[in-house]
Amino acid sequence: MNLRAWALSALLAFTTGTVVAAGADDEARALLQAAQGDLALGRNPSAVERLERALAANPSEPLAAEVQASLGSAYLASGRLAEAERSLTAAVDRARKAKRPDVLAAALIDLGNLRAAQGRFADAQPLYREAANLGDKALAARASTNLARALADGGQRAEALALLPSITGELATLPASRGKAYGLVSVGRLYARLGDGTRGARVLRDALAAAEAANDARARSAALGYLAELYEQGGRRAEALQLTQRAIASAEEADAPELLFRWQWHKARVLKAQGELDEAILAYQHAVSTFGTVRADLAAGPGRGSFRESVGPLFAELADLLLQQAGRQGDAKRVANYLADARSTMEVLKGAELQDYFQDDCVTALRARTTGIDQLAAQTAALYPIILSDRLELLLTLPDGMKRFTSRVDAETLTREIRSFRTLLEKRTTHQYYPHARQLYDWLIRPIAAELERQRIDTLVIVPDGALRTIPLAALHDGEQFLIAKYAVATTPGLTLTDPRPLARQNVRLLLNGLTDSVQGFPPLPYVAQELDAIQKLYGGTVLRNGQFTVPNMEKDLEATPYSIVHIASHGQFSGDADKTFLLTYEDRLSMTKLEQFLGLSKFRTEPVELLTLSACETAAGDDRAALGLAGVAVKAGARSAVATLWTVNDPASAVVVSDFYRALRDPGVSKAKALQQAQLAALKDPRYRHPNYWSAFLLIGNWL
Repeated sequence: MNLRAWALSALLAFTTGTVVAAGADDEARALLQAAQGDLALGRNPSAVERLERALAANPSEPLAAEVQASLGSAYLASGRLAEAERSLTAAVDRARKAKRPDVLAAALIDLGNLRAAQGRFADAQPLYREAANLGDKALAARASTNLARALADGGQRAEALALLPSITGELATLPASRGKAYGLVSVGRLYARLGDGTRGARVLRDALAAAEAANDARARSAALGYLAELYEQGGRRAEALQLTQRAIASAEEADAPELLFRWQWHKARVLKAQGELDEAILAYQHAVSTFGTVRADLAAGPGRGSFRESVGPLFAELADLLLQQAGRQGDAKRVANYLADARSTMEVLKGAELQDYFQDDCVTALRARTTGIDQLAAQTAALYPIILSDRLELLLTLPDGMKRFTSRVDAETLTREIRSFRTLLEKRTTHQYYPHARQLYDWLIRPIAAELERQRIDTLVIVPDGALRTIPLAALHDGEQFLIAKYAVATTPGLTLTDPRPLARQNVRLLLNGLTDSVQGFPPLPYVAQELDAIQKLYGGTVLRNGQFTVPNMEKDLEATPYSIVHIASHGQFSGDADKTFLLTYEDRLSMTKLEQFLGLSKFRTEPVELLTLSACETAAGDDRAALGLAGVAVKAGARSAVATLWTVNDPASAVVVSDFYRALRDPGVSKAKALQQAQLAALKDPRYRHPNYWSAFLLIGNWL
C-alpha cells in the first residue's frame, strides 16, 4: 500500500489538528499550533522541526502526549516510519496515562494508518475501531472512514461499503468546517473506488457544499477536483474540465500547491483526451512546474511506495506528448525543440527521483556547481532511453545534434526481459543469459547501431531509465560480440547531473580503504590485499586496511588531506531505502550521508573528489530503487564519478579488473570510460573470467572523461 496515499488522505480527510489542551508550557503550545498549521499545508519538515523542539521543552504530561502524537503524525507524513512508530506508540501510552481520549484517538488513527500503509490491514482495523469509540464525532468519523478504507484494501469490499452510509450520516450532523468537508471527500472517493460512482458524486457534491458553507478554499478545491475526476471517468469531459478549472482557481486562492499540481495534471489529461495537444502540453508543463515547489513533501519516500509509480506518470505523459508532437513536425528546428523538451522533462524526473531517494538536496547542490553536458566530444554519443507504456523511445545525442529512434516494445515486456537478464547474469556456470542479452541489444542498440557506425562513435554514455538501471548494458550482445567490445560504456543518472571536466592526472592523491578479514558476519575478501597493493604500487597513497579502516580514521584522513581518488574495497549494500544503504568498515557501517560529509571535509579542498571506487558493493536483483541509489552514488557523495558494482563480483576477478582499470588510467590519453573498457576486455579474454558475471557488474557512473 502506498503510504503517501494514506498520509495525504488522512490529512485531506480531517485536517482539524489535535485539540489544543490547557497546559503550563506556552512555548510548547505555540510550537504545536504552528506545527499543526504546517501539517495542514503539507509542510512536513517544518512541522517535524517545530514539534521536536516542543517535545524538548518538556511540557506538562497532558500537553506532552499531544505533542508526541502530532510528532508521530508529522514523521508519518514525512515517510520516517521507524520514528513515526516510536513516537505514536509513546503517544498512545502517554495519552492513556494522561486520560486524553482525544489525543489517544488521533494517535491510534495514525498508528492504524502506519499499519495499513505497511499492508497490515488486519492489524490496522482494531486500532481504528478503538479510536472510533474514543473521540468526538469528527475523530470518530475519521477513524471509521479509515477503517472502511482498510477493509477495502484488505479485500473486504462489502464490509467497507456497508460502513459508508453511517459515516456519511455522522458527518452530516457536524457543523460546517474543513474537517466535515474533507471527511465527505474521503467517503465520496471511497464510494467511487468501490464501484458506486453515483453515490460517490453525490457525497462529493455534499463535500463541496460543506466547503462553501465553511468558506474554505482548500476543501473546496479538493471536492471540485475529485468530482472532476469522477466526471472524466464517466465520459463527461466538458463538465470535468469546467470543474477542474474551478478546482485550480480554488487551489490558487488557498495557496495549496499540493492540490494545484494534481488538478493541473488532471486538466492536461482531459485536454489530451479531447485532442487539444498543445493546450495539454502547456497544462502538463504547469503541473511539472508546480510539483517542483512541493516535491519534498509529496514525494513517495521510504515505505511510501514507488516515487516512479506515484509521480513518474506525470513526467512520462508529458514526454510522450512532446515526442508525439515531434513526429508531426516538418521543420527540423521544431523537431529538435520538441525532442530537447522531452529529454529535459525526463531530466527533471531523474533529479526528483534521486532527491526523493536520498531525501536531501544533493541534486540541487550538484546542479549549482556544474553546467551539465551541453556538447559531446567527437566520437562520443549519449543514449537516452525513455520507457513508455506502449513503446521504448531512444533519444541519441551526437556531436552534431539529437536523433530519435523507437522500439516497439511495451514497458511490461521490456521490464520482464530486463529482470530475466539480470537474474541469469548472476549464474556464472551457465549461458542462459545469452538470448536475453541479444533481445535487449535488438531493442536498445540495434536501432541506433548504423548511426553510431556512421559517426565512428567509440564511447557510449547511457542515461538508464527505470529497470534499465539494474543491468550492465556493457553485457548486451549483437550475436557476434558484447557491446563492450565496440564501445567504452559509461552510465550517468542524468546529463544535467554530470560534471563535464576530465580527470586531472597530475598530483593524484589516493586514499585506499579495504577489508580482507571477515567482520560483522560478512565473508572475508582475501584478494582485496592484492587489489590495494597493486593500486598503491601504481599511485602511492594512504592505505587503511582491516583494523585501520574505521569510521573515525577515515574521517580524520579525509579532513586532513584533499584526496582526489577514494577507493573502498569492502562489502557494500544498496537498498531501496537509503537509510539502509551502507559500506562496511571494520567496526561500523558507513552511510551515504556520512560518506558525503567525509568527502567534503578537507579544509584544503577546492574541487570535488574526482573518483570514488566501490569495488565490492551490490544491489538486489529487481530492486529498481536500490539501483537508483547506486546510479546516484557519485551525486550523493559529491564525487565527479564513481566506479561501483551491481553485484558482488568473484573476489580474485574483482582484484584483476580493478587493478587493470587503475593501470590503464595512468595514461593521460585514456578516459575513465576507456580505462574500464580495457580492464573489462582483458577479463573477457581471460578464460577464467570470460563469463560477463565476472566483469560486467562494474559500472562507471557520472563523468566518463
